Amino acid sequence: MNELNNIFLIGPMGSGKTTIGRQLAKALEREFIDSDHEITRRTGADIPWIFDIEGEAGFRERERAVIDDLTRRQGIVLATGGGAVLDPRNREHLASRGVVVYLAASIEHLFKRTAKDRNRPLLQTEDPRARLEALMLTRDPLYREVADLVVDTDNRTIRATVQYVMDEITRRMSS
Repeated sequence: MNELNNIFLIGPMGSGKTTIGRQLAKALEREFIDSDHEITRRTGADIPWIFDIEGEAGFRERERAVIDDLTRRQGIVLATGGGAVLDPRNREHLASRGVVVYLAASIEHLFKRTAKDRNRPLLQTEDPRARLEALMLTRDPLYREVADLVVDTDNRTIRATVQYVMDEITRRMSS
């Protein structure tokens, strides 16, 4: 496992990466960054707009550059977008530049957490649950491939998840 310098949170949309990441960074007294928010900040455009104008490929290109840049920083907690693991270079940068934590959740929980969110362009479809299932078929193996730690968030509070991640990272670093 990599040194406890950077912690990178990966997982599907709705798994809690941003919420848990903020709390984890606060507890560890580290800077928190959300890669999707950083893309929005750098471009001055929201994610749905980028998808509309540039398509998913254009967004992924921007995401790749931002993740390469952010993972070079030191002492951060980074929440990545749900599809960041699709790019092999992103997986390589995440795995080699920090501790990667996969926040896993069931389709049921993901569906409940994302049902009313209009800022998730991939879910703006007739059957968002089926889309989540299809995305997870492709992405779950990639999340697991790059993860140092897999955490099921279904039945954990935010506080309990943050504590579990800190305990596990500390335990693994000391063994």
